[in-house]
Amino acid sequence: MTRIEAARKGIVTDEFRAVASAEGVSAEALVSDIAAGRTVIPVSSIHNIRPVGIGKGLKVKVNANIGTSKDKASIDEEVEKLEAIVKYGADAVMDLSTGGPIREIRRLLTGRSPIPVGTVPIYEAVVMAVEKHGNISKMTVDELFQVIEAHAAEGVDFITVHCGLTTRAIERLRNEGRILDIVSRGGSFLLEWMVYNDRENPLYEHYDRLLEISKKYDLTLSLGDGLRPGCLADATDRSQIEELLTIGELHDIALKQGIQTIIEGPGHVPLNQIELNIKIQKEICNGAPFYVLGPLVTDVGMGYDHITAAIGGAIAGAAGADFLCYVTPAEHIRLPNVDNVIEGVIALKIAAHAADIAKGLPDAIEKDRKMAECRKRLDWNGQIALSFNPDKVRKWRAEVPPTEDEVCSMCGEFCAIRTVERVLHKE
Repeated sequence: MTRIEAARKGIVTDEFRAVASAEGVSAEALVSDIAAGRTVIPVSSIHNIRPVGIGKGLKVKVNANIGTSKDKASIDEEVEKLEAIVKYGADAVMDLSTGGPIREIRRLLTGRSPIPVGTVPIYEAVVMAVEKHGNISKMTVDELFQVIEAHAAEGVDFITVHCGLTTRAIERLRNEGRILDIVSRGGSFLLEWMVYNDRENPLYEHYDRLLEISKKYDLTLSLGDGLRPGCLADATDRSQIEELLTIGELHDIALKQGIQTIIEGPGHVPLNQIELNIKIQKEICNGAPFYVLGPLVTDVGMGYDHITAAIGGAIAGAAGADFLCYVTPAEHIRLPNVDNVIEGVIALKIAAHAADIAKGLPDAIEKDRKMAECRKRLDWNGQIALSFNPDKVRKWRAEVPPTEDEVCSMCGEFCAIRTVERVLHKE
């Protein structure tokens, strides 16, 4: 029995209770939203980890990507990245490996990760097709689905599948006049396969087969946006909306079958279009959880794209996005290192927290109140503990120590908080 099937029967499982308690919502409301496809718990039936809820009325969650490429494939570094991701509070991790020991890294993640693990099976399927056939276009439909089932059988919790990139969508793309036609790696792989074989997207044509695998493992489908905009000039165009309409239909089909789905959203969106994008998605997809890459609010933030993504993520989360994919400072430049991963996680955790405050979630509001009270008392240990990166704050404070312990080295003896406290509240 899948989670949606259990929820439809009104069964309040221990897992549902645990998520409801962690989120500060009623178990009954959570069950109702899971049954309606507005909330998901993306943990497969064979991966024994703490459940995480994503969706309506819950805290905004953050995903962090790791993975190897042909140019850099260090298992030890990926382990470091996973440890950093968990330490700094990411809610899920995705393996985007396209080179090196792909299967070994995936098994390492499903074996060690205490948070949900996601993958993009088309990556491994393409790598295997090139090794076996010498060409992506010669990959068979069976080979693709064998990889998908292998990921599910090894404990992967959610997978990105670009089912909405149809032949009709490609025809529209040809006439769209985009600057950057497709920036999704999975989308580009499927485009090549479809064009060379003159066939429909196998993930769309054989969607029923995908649902069978998902039901078997209670695997969550993250319906990927192969036509997401890769620059501001392409945002919210007809190609993007065409694909979203198809994804909405596929979400409805999956929901009827008791399969959890997440809807993936755009990557580059100007500030003034973010809220519109969220509203369109929620309307078309009947309130399904929305997963956005940032979004990045400018195309020229190279080296600082964790900041451009955090700006967009905060606005998206406040507008109703449920799941933010982190972006590191190395985005558009190279494979991120451990330090880049840490910066990416923290930037998007801050964005998610800001969105939770805007949504009025009590836990988020209370955390900021506690920080203010610690500052009022000049309680440095309390401030450090409440920060997103205590190690960094502690290190920076020690590098330029103040002459008096209770103040900082910026204001020193002229600390405004201490001065006002002395003047207004003197005995």
